[in-house]
Amino acid sequence: MTAPQSSSMPESSSRLSDRYDPSLLEEQWQHKWEQEALYQTQEPRPEQKAFYALSMFPYPSGSLHMGHVRNYVITDVIARAQRMRGDAVLHPMGWDAFGLPAENAAIERNVDPGVWTDRNIDQMRNQLGRLGLSIDWSREQATCHEDYYRWTQWLFLELHSAGLAYQKEATVNWDPIDQTVLANEQVDSEGRSWRSGALVEQKNLKQWFLKITQYADALLEDLDQLQGWPERVRTMQANWIGRSIGAEIDFKVDGQHDDTITVFTTRADTLFGVSYVVLAPEHPLVDALTTADQKESVEAFRDLVSDLSNDERTADDRPKRGVATGAEAVNPANGQKVPIWVADYVLAGYGTGAVMGVPAHDERDFRFARTYELPVQRVIQVVGADEHLNDGEAWTGPGTLVNSGAFDGQSNEQAKQAITEHGTTKGWARAKRQYRLRDWLISRQRYWGCPIPIIHCPDCGAQPVPADQLPVSLPKDVNLAGKGGSPLAALSDWVNVPCPICGKPARRETDTMDTFMCSSWYFLRFADPHNCDRPFGKDVVKRWLPVQQYVGGIEHAILHLLYSRFFTKALRDRGLISINEPFERLLTQGMVQGVTYLNPRTGRYVAPAQVADQGAPTDPDDGGELEVLFEKMSKSKHNGVDPALVIDRYGADTARMFILFKAPPEKDLEWDDADVEGQFRFLQRLWRLVESVSKVTAPDQLLSNDTSGNPTDLSESETEIRRAVHLAIQAVGEDLSGEYQFNTAISELMKLSNSLSGAVLEASRPVQEEAMRALIRLLAPFAPHLAEEFWFRLGGQGSVHLQPWPLHDPEALVQDTVDLVIQIKGKVRGTIQVPAECDKDTLEALALASHVAKRWLDGKPPRRVIVVPGKLVNLVPS
Repeated sequence: MTAPQSSSMPESSSRLSDRYDPSLLEEQWQHKWEQEALYQTQEPRPEQKAFYALSMFPYPSGSLHMGHVRNYVITDVIARAQRMRGDAVLHPMGWDAFGLPAENAAIERNVDPGVWTDRNIDQMRNQLGRLGLSIDWSREQATCHEDYYRWTQWLFLELHSAGLAYQKEATVNWDPIDQTVLANEQVDSEGRSWRSGALVEQKNLKQWFLKITQYADALLEDLDQLQGWPERVRTMQANWIGRSIGAEIDFKVDGQHDDTITVFTTRADTLFGVSYVVLAPEHPLVDALTTADQKESVEAFRDLVSDLSNDERTADDRPKRGVATGAEAVNPANGQKVPIWVADYVLAGYGTGAVMGVPAHDERDFRFARTYELPVQRVIQVVGADEHLNDGEAWTGPGTLVNSGAFDGQSNEQAKQAITEHGTTKGWARAKRQYRLRDWLISRQRYWGCPIPIIHCPDCGAQPVPADQLPVSLPKDVNLAGKGGSPLAALSDWVNVPCPICGKPARRETDTMDTFMCSSWYFLRFADPHNCDRPFGKDVVKRWLPVQQYVGGIEHAILHLLYSRFFTKALRDRGLISINEPFERLLTQGMVQGVTYLNPRTGRYVAPAQVADQGAPTDPDDGGELEVLFEKMSKSKHNGVDPALVIDRYGADTARMFILFKAPPEKDLEWDDADVEGQFRFLQRLWRLVESVSKVTAPDQLLSNDTSGNPTDLSESETEIRRAVHLAIQAVGEDLSGEYQFNTAISELMKLSNSLSGAVLEASRPVQEEAMRALIRLLAPFAPHLAEEFWFRLGGQGSVHLQPWPLHDPEALVQDTVDLVIQIKGKVRGTIQVPAECDKDTLEALALASHVAKRWLDGKPPRRVIVVPGKLVNLVPS
């Protein structure tokens, strides 16, 4: 990119004033950057490194909150620093714009969701603009616009062609009053619909899935490649995939039945300890196996369980409930008959929907057996195991097999393989890998989503919409009642179409896609946003991706990040891209928390404006004492801070500096108005420093010539200035590399400012120029408006944001003298200055001759002297 020349600023900003006033200054620079397209992405030159910095794009709610500010400012600092380091930087922004919130808002306001969404996008784009972000807005994407979701549909068809998209019946949350499917987040903790209040039912409907389980091993094993991701996130993904290595074991049903119950277990070594078998209430064998005298009890139990979510059924802190079917199964290992039960903690969608109960060696099974007085058979012996059972605990650790026939005496690890191999020989066992991960259900019975491009023909079956007919557009003027299933199903003109194969009457698919579909590939579109022939070019993606730095909340650790990884691998296998992982480095920023007032008696949050005395806060309604907490900012807790108000009062640069300085990026941040004020005062000190320098140098000319070489013939004061400057360059550079530490980088800027104040005014012009040139460039990623203003005022050429990042001079860090700490018996008693190159003997002599030694040793020679060169001398009195 060619550096644009600085044009003159408006008259009102023609010289530095005594006080820093950001309101006009920031708006002027934002306008200038936009005019000059300063942040428009330039394709990397052959010798240039590409750097893709990306924030997780937001849902356009219409209002920016402080969590947004923190996310986008962090990414912006990284992008600005890499641009100054000479990289070609891609830093785009877009909108995750489909989904239920927009549809619900449209219902409440009687407005088209597209109109409502576009209005919110305009508002949030303007709000983001006030932060001074170096975003290339020419690459902006909104997932709800046809020029984007056309390609979402195209990619769906690619997955469909690969056999990765399929339709089957699945259990969904069903609202019996509104007659519609609910997402999990629309069901409250009591299992009721958020809108109607009805108890949600579980209902089987035909749904579309993506076969993410086909990539389970790759998704798990490739986590080792993601060394730039937090260990916590990688662990969460590994647990979510949940690979278990074990065996499937067949239990034949006793009696007149020909049926077999297959269980999956990772503990084949405990097979001889099975005392019951449990089926999920939804298991297809339940009806056939339930005896006549148990039928009523089993049906009542299944009705009870149907009101519970999977999380409720499997929660560790909930009692495990069940009912006997009256039938029995035969343990294939020893021929013993065991009862068959139905229990709430077994899920039909996990494993085989059946488990074997081994109470002696599984905590959950032990509690269940105690509740229903089922037998407990110990089969692993170890010192202390009996005491565990007597104390009401299962023994889940290692040991030696007992009561296990021919396998007695083997270690339980040996027995896992031996029993599985024996069962395989006999035909009732198979080694098996099992996954917690389930295929991705993408169907939504809603309007505001990407239509699934499938046509259902009675003769030809489900057929993809031809690519040249994409996009399948969402119809306008739809009646959005929020009830009765998908609104698209009621639009006969839209639904009824000819089959693309035979031409006979057929029907469009009326489900829309899960919004995660849209967000699972958007990072690819940003690399090639104006491509009208394909969603992206393979060579362009190879040039920019993987994303070098991705920034977002920990709440996306599993779904979004896992789906994006799956999409990337699936598209690679289709030959569309050549990368294996989408995001090289991941930073999960902490939450922004605000002071929160809570009434512990009622659980009600009280707005700060209603608290008369914040030193001793009380509830204005009942007069009771309020708890004062720091919690994540939210409307419901009345603890949010409007970014616009902060920017209006202090400016965007102050907001940026505070959000970066208050806490390390991955930690939660506690909002404090006093700390915001502190950052504002620091920027004012910088303002006064630059003003002072401009008064003792020729106005507008200090930085006009980019001099090369280092200042020479320095005084002692000038040497110290250069050392402070280059220490700051070194420290800030390190803080903006590897593990980002923006808070300590800003601390280094404060230290440098203190070192320059006063002293730099007495320095020679070359020293002044080097110091101010470095200070302003180091400041630029953090406070971009103020740095640009300083650069312009001191005569810098072009934009400061296109200047090279300063490099430290190692020679400037060398000290002629150092402070040597003198300890007496390990306690610091003083310091002396000594030549930096002294050897141990000289340091000892200087320490003994010092006023510190004379005072504390009373003229007596020390019993021992310990010297740490360049740091300290410890004198141990005799």
